Amino acid sequence: MASSLRETTIRGVGWSFADTLSNQGVTFLVGVVLARLLSPEEYGLIGIITIFITVFNTIVDSGFSNALIRKNDADDIDYSTVFYSNLVVSFILSVTLFCLAPNIGSFFDRPQLIPLTRVMSSIIVINAFAIIQRTILVKRIDFKTQTKCSLISSLMGGAAGIGMAVSGYGVWSLVGQQVSMQFIRSILLWSYTKWYPKMQYSWERFWGLFGFGWKLLVSSIIETLWNQLYQVVIGKCYSPATLGQFTRAQQFSTICSSNLTAVVQRVSYPVLSKIQDDKSRLKAAYRRVIKTTMLFSFILMLGMAASAKSMIQVIIGEQWLPAVPYLQIICFYMMLYPLHAINLNMLQVQGRSDLFLKLEIAKKIVAVFPLILGVYVGVYWMLAGCVVADLFAYYLNAYYSGPFLNYSVKEQIKDILPSLGIALLIAFPVFILSFLSISPYLLFPIQLIVGLFLAIFICEIVKLEEYREIKSIAFDYLKKIINNR
Repeated sequence: MASSLRETTIRGVGWSFADTLSNQGVTFLVGVVLARLLSPEEYGLIGIITIFITVFNTIVDSGFSNALIRKNDADDIDYSTVFYSNLVVSFILSVTLFCLAPNIGSFFDRPQLIPLTRVMSSIIVINAFAIIQRTILVKRIDFKTQTKCSLISSLMGGAAGIGMAVSGYGVWSLVGQQVSMQFIRSILLWSYTKWYPKMQYSWERFWGLFGFGWKLLVSSIIETLWNQLYQVVIGKCYSPATLGQFTRAQQFSTICSSNLTAVVQRVSYPVLSKIQDDKSRLKAAYRRVIKTTMLFSFILMLGMAASAKSMIQVIIGEQWLPAVPYLQIICFYMMLYPLHAINLNMLQVQGRSDLFLKLEIAKKIVAVFPLILGVYVGVYWMLAGCVVADLFAYYLNAYYSGPFLNYSVKEQIKDILPSLGIALLIAFPVFILSFLSISPYLLFPIQLIVGLFLAIFICEIVKLEEYREIKSIAFDYLKKIINNR
């Protein structure tokens, strides 16, 4: 059983990583091209609309996806019930956003937001059509299929966006990219999954799933709203250009931290749910997930902060240099993002969505202070405040998830400190290199090579347990690929 679970995990991590890399990798490369064709202000306009799209997509899901993944005996009645519920809510919210477009344009004093918002409101319905298909694939730990869908849709959506940008459509090229990508992905998920809704609906099943999911829904809405509020503050109190710079900085940090978290969450949640009743195995698996994930997160995020200036110059150009300090500060609080998610995952595995919600409310009360700094002092102070609030949020998450497995905050910190120390040893010389008076096109590759060499060298010298675990998983996965050929 243990061997089977490890095989499933390795396969899931491999394909989940491939899915994330293909989707976000292609999207990132497309974004690099578009960033050189479009202005920060145009990106800022789409950033404003994304605030509403993100929040409404969260409401559409309503926590049902996690409830279905956790339910080991979910059947077609459950899936069909959730499908129809999601669809009805998505239509209501899409129409609501369409009607609110003039108010959004007036609030941000940008009339051009009105037609942009109305077209992008269709994304809410498009996404809702494929929520169950994605949920089924996650439940099966089948990320191979998701990888195919992500890669094809990202390529086709990217081609549409670049084609429109070259043809002079400006900000509409970003709209075309997003709408076409989501539409193609939904069609592909339907095609590959082979699941179709039945003419069945059960209010009993609805309330059963909603009983678990509504607390996650409220938590997700609070989390999403709060994350988007930072963009609202910047968009309202400053300018779309400043928001565009901030959005690009966030997107760079997302490449590492949020995508790493997405991979870990998508695999660990269904896998850990299968052993939720075996406390000793669950704790051992939980510790391995934390230690290996945080080694990656610390090295990647601190390395990105250290090389931020040359990276921005090389990848998207001089016009985006104001994003550098934003990115460096964001890296310091986003490096803990996977740790938050893993601790909260444990509450979901244990069925404690009520505690999940209470923690979310407590953390957001503290997060009011960075927002106040953003309104009355400045963007940099707001981001610095986020670092402090994030440390407090981690303490709460770890403190309340730990007792379920007798895994205290002190133990967690002891487990991750070696990885943090190694990451700092790598990041410091990489940052020192940034003071060299050479072309960024030469400096950035040097920083990458030095960082990679130091990472491997130091981990080999200290023989870190989590590093050996990562090597073992990587070699096992490569052997499977070679043997399958």
